[in-house]
Amino acid sequence: MRFKDKIVWITGASSGIGEATAFAFIEQGATVIASSSSAEKLEISKAKAPKPEQFNTVPLDLGQADTIESIVKQTLEQFGRVDILINNAGISQRSLVLDTPITNDRKVMEIDYFGTIILTKAILPQMIRQGGGHILCTSSIVGVFGFPLRSAYSAAKHALHGFFESLRLEYYKQNIKVGIIIGGRINTAISMNAITSDGSAYGKLDDGQKNGINSEKAARQILRGIRKNKREIRVGGKELLMVTLKRRFPRLHFFMAKRVKAT
Repeated sequence: MRFKDKIVWITGASSGIGEATAFAFIEQGATVIASSSSAEKLEISKAKAPKPEQFNTVPLDLGQADTIESIVKQTLEQFGRVDILINNAGISQRSLVLDTPITNDRKVMEIDYFGTIILTKAILPQMIRQGGGHILCTSSIVGVFGFPLRSAYSAAKHALHGFFESLRLEYYKQNIKVGIIIGGRINTAISMNAITSDGSAYGKLDDGQKNGINSEKAARQILRGIRKNKREIRVGGKELLMVTLKRRFPRLHFFMAKRVKAT
């Protein structure tokens, strides 16, 4: 797949993986529709973009489900089409199961799952009419297996796998390509903004993230996977081995996972 002249919509594009991926697409000649819940942060990212005129800001809060369809309608009227949709936005969580109020479980699920699938369903008909498109979602290794302090986040990511795998099977004849991005240890601020038991931000960078790959390298891995139309795009380092262990050697995986520091 060549990205020149493609129109790519990326959520969570004001920082981290989303921003780096947006910049990488622009460098490949694509036009980017960049969304985030913060209009101010989007403008900061736009100023840093390799070609700011190709970084088009569309503020979008996935937690405000009733606004998503109207924003999609307005955006499609402006740009005419979307060739690639990357559902990257999301929020994480850091608290034990019994310390996590159900309101936090619902908040994570509303943003990471429901907001994502509402956006996808709103854009999908246009892709079918134009003869195809490529839809991706950013998951995590904890979307493949559970991990301490991340029960709500892991549950939402597991749900995304079920939805997008079903989407792929239902619409492949309409040339709808679907990929799931499985992120490992990547040095972003996701843990900083993760919600704790009282709803406040965790405010710390996980040890694993500190030693993870940078966002630019993650973006290169993502574009390579999209270009090859991979159904599963694994992004990170040696920690991705845990995904293989979970699937092929579950008892060994559980033995090892119990010994990993849960931060």
